[in-house]
Formats: sequence, structure tokens, C-alpha cells
Amino acid sequence: MGDACVLFHRQGDQSVVERLDAATGQPRWKKTFPTRYVSTIAPDNGPRCTPVIYQGSVYLFGADGDLHALSLAEGQLQWARDLYKECNAPSGYFGAGSSPIVEDEMLLVNVGGKQGNGIVALDRTSGQTLWHQTDELASYSSPVATTIGDKRQVIFVTRMNVVSIDPHTGTERFRFPFGMRGPTVNAANPLVVGDRLFVTASYGIGAQLAQISPAGAKTVWENDDVLSSQYTTPIEHQGNLYGIHGRQDAGVAELRCVELETGNVRWKQPDFGTANLIGVDDKLLIQKTSGELVLSQASPDRFITLATARVFPEGSVVQALPALSDGRLFVRDESKLVVLHVGR
Repeated sequence: MGDACVLFHRQGDQSVVERLDAATGQPRWKKTFPTRYVSTIAPDNGPRCTPVIYQGSVYLFGADGDLHALSLAEGQLQWARDLYKECNAPSGYFGAGSSPIVEDEMLLVNVGGKQGNGIVALDRTSGQTLWHQTDELASYSSPVATTIGDKRQVIFVTRMNVVSIDPHTGTERFRFPFGMRGPTVNAANPLVVGDRLFVTASYGIGAQLAQISPAGAKTVWENDDVLSSQYTTPIEHQGNLYGIHGRQDAGVAELRCVELETGNVRWKQPDFGTANLIGVDDKLLIQKTSGELVLSQASPDRFITLATARVFPEGSVVQALPALSDGRLFVRDESKLVVLHVGR
């Protein structure tokens, strides 16, 4: 249903999900759920997870750790689970922030609960628990699925580790340490390129490239000087990574191009600021936190700006992930959704 735009946000003490017409912005339906979450550290109270849309259903993981499944067509509630409460999961610094992933007929969730409820698999049509494994605390990174050899696996960056799970059984395929105790956050998603797995975090944790196989994972390189991202997931293009090195709260962040296999920094753009990136053919759409939109060439030789536009006024804070569909770019600041035509 490519005409649907699903917006997940908050108004007062209500989590709000709306379906809009993607072309016109006209509302189709709107549902609300009560939310109690209040952050002790962030200036906003979520939600932080991206809606997951699959085969006529919308899955919404709220900042409270509550998971709702709705029909995409009419917004009817299909089922709901209060996972953080059921699994006795701590809310962390910012509440629930790891978007679930659909794998076959399952919904896998980085819950971070106790007594083996770190990662939970639910039947996506009924919401019933199929399996639960690990004592891993949750992160703000969302999992990715891949096939290595003939082995299907879903890779999670948790609070302190990278963990690969067999999605059908919950069996652990491999793990390696990634994280640091104290006021740190793992938030960028793992990136799989062939048999290479790249993970990144700021706060002194750094970046790591691993070779993955059915037998496990082996480190290729790791350091904190190449591409240590507070939350932006890098884009890979023709063997190079494009992403943000630095932190929004520290006020120092660079756009960088890094050679994936070696970790060699090809170029850096100082004082660029934090941003989220979308790769389109050989170009990058870069939505900066400051509200400026940049179109650049994905060039390993130097930073090439093709166009810029100020989507939101100076002083705006744009942290929601942008979305690109059918030549439309959907971007949102703290209060307004803007749709731009960026296709030909």
C-alpha cells in the first residue's frame, strides 16, 4: 500500500499513530494510546522507534515498551503487549528505542528484559511469545537480518554486545563485546556488507569491522578514530562508508568517508553537524539536525555538494529519521511533518 504515510508521535500523555495519504497529507485514520514515559535525561519523551509496516499490519513500539499491532487499512487494534512491564525491563536513558524487525511470521524485539527476556520473538499475527533468549540489556540500535552461507541470522547491537541470533529458534550464533558501562549509548544500526559487519558508537566505544561466517565473527579492524557515530547509521557505497563521526550533545561532528575494508579515512568535512543519511544511486540525501537538507555526490575523493535547502528554520531540532518513497522525502522536526518532491 504505497499510498500510505504512517506517522508515530506524541501529544501530551498520548502516543499517536496516524495514517495519511502519502501524496496529499489527507488523514485516513488516527489512533491514540496512553503513555506514562518521562525521560530523566532527554528534552523529549518519545516515541523513538520507527513504525514497522508488513503485509497489512503496522507494528508500533512505544517509549514505555508497549507494543501495538494495528491494521494498516483501518487502524484497528489487532493485539497489544506491555513488553517492558511483562519482561521487567529497565527503561534506560531514553525509554524503548530499538525498532522491531519482521522475520518470516515473527516479530523480533530487543526488549532488554530479565530472566532470559533480552530478545523476544512474537508471532506477528497473534502477538504470542514464540521464544525468548539472552539476558542482554536493550540498546537504541535496531536489528538487521542477513544470510551468511545458508545460515539465516538476525544481528542485534545490545547494551554491551553484538549478538547474532537464529531467528527460528533463538539460538545464539555468535557474539562479541561492543559497548561500555556508564553514560554511553549504542544507537547506530549494524551494517552488513557481504560477509562484513560494521558497528559504530561514540562515547569512547568506537567502530569495529568484523568478518562473519557460519562459524562466527572475526575482527578485521577496530578503533575510535575513524567513524564513531552517536546514532547515525552509515551508508555504504562501492566499498566506502559515509557517516557522522562525533556527537550532537558535544557539539562536534564531522561528515566522513571511510574505506570499509581498511578503516582509512578518505575525507572529512569538519563542523558538519549531526545528520541522518539516505543513499540514492550514487548520491546521498543528508538531513541535518539543524534543519538543512543536503544533496551530495557519494564520492570517495572529496565532499561534493550538489544542492542544499533549508527545510526547517534556524534553531530547529530534526532527529526523526527521514523516509524516501516514490520521489517524496518525508522529514519531521519536533512538531511538523514536511514532504518534499525530490524525484524527477
